[in-house]
Amino acid sequence: MQAAYYTGNRRFDIQPATTLPPQPGEVRLKVAYCGVCGTDVHIYHGSMDKRVRIPQVVGHEVSGEIDAVGEGVSGWQVGDRVAVRPLQPGLEDPSDNDQRHIGKNLKFIGIDTPGGMQAYWNVPAYTLHRLPENLPLTLGAMIEPLAVACHDVRLGELKAGENAVVIGGGPIGVLIALVARQVGANVLISEVNPARLRLAESLGLSTVNPKEQELVAAVEAFTNGAMADVVFEVSGVQAGVTAMTQLPRARGRIVMVAIHSEPKSVDLFRFFWREIKLIGARVYEPEDFDEAIRLAASGELPLESLITQVSPLEHVQQVFETIDNNPAGMKYLLQID
Repeated sequence: MQAAYYTGNRRFDIQPATTLPPQPGEVRLKVAYCGVCGTDVHIYHGSMDKRVRIPQVVGHEVSGEIDAVGEGVSGWQVGDRVAVRPLQPGLEDPSDNDQRHIGKNLKFIGIDTPGGMQAYWNVPAYTLHRLPENLPLTLGAMIEPLAVACHDVRLGELKAGENAVVIGGGPIGVLIALVARQVGANVLISEVNPARLRLAESLGLSTVNPKEQELVAAVEAFTNGAMADVVFEVSGVQAGVTAMTQLPRARGRIVMVAIHSEPKSVDLFRFFWREIKLIGARVYEPEDFDEAIRLAASGELPLESLITQVSPLEHVQQVFETIDNNPAGMKYLLQID
C-alpha cells in the first residue's frame, strides 16, 4: 500500500508501507478520506518535530470502511462505514479527575502514533463511530473537526436565544458558528480575511471585519447593547485574546479554543470587574462525535461548502504548499482510496 510520510523540512514523501493484520482489540480500516487539520500544518512547518517520530504518517480526520477485525472486537464487521475519534487515553493519572479525553498520559493518534494518510490504517475499535449510509464519506472525514465544534459549544453551555461571538473565521470557527446557530443562538463571526468573510456570509452568518469596524461597537450593535453571552476565541493571535475580554456581558463566558503555544497578554481585570468565566476546550468526548454525526447526517449544516479541495494522496505535498499559499482556504481533503 501507499502512505504519505512526513520526513521533515516541509516535505511529505509517498512511500510503500506494509499492510498489517489488526492486533487484538483493533480493526484495520480501508481509509477513504483524510482531512488536513491545522495541527497537520504545524507538523509540516516543523513546529512539532520533537513530538512526531520522523518519518511518520500523520493525519487524524478520517473516514473509511472496516477491512479486517481483530480478535476480541465485537459489534463491528467488515464493510462498516466509520469515523475515528483519534484519542488513546493511556494509563489514568490521579490528576485526570476522570477526564481521560485530556488525561496526562493521553496520546493523540495521528500525531503521537501513526495516522490516517495511508491506504490501510489499524486503530483501536473503541475509537470508532458508525457513519449512517446517507452520509457521504467526504463528509465523514469532517466529523472530527465538527466534533471539536460540538464540544466547544457544549462546554460553553450556549443556549437558544443567547448571543455568541466567534473570533476567527477559519474551518473550526465557522463550524462553531454553524453549531451555535443550530442551538438557536444569535451568532457573529469576527474575521479579517475577506474571502472567509464572504464564505461565512454566503452561509447566512453575520460577520464583522475588525480591521474595518470597531469590534466592541459592532458587538454592541449586534446584541442591542447586551454584549456576548459566550465568546469563542479561535484566532490564536494576540488581537483575538485582547478582544475576547472586551466582548462578554456581566458573567459571560469565554471559551478558549485556539492553541496558544506561547503566553499571551490577557486583561485579567476584566475577569474580576465583570465576573467573566474562562473555559478551556481541548478536544472532544464520545457524545460530541455522536452529535456531530447526527448533525452531519441531518443535512442541516452546509458542510459541503466548507470543502475547498479534494486531492489524491499522491498530491499531498502540493496540498500543504497550497494551504500555505492560500490563507483563505477552508477544509482540504486527501482522497486515500
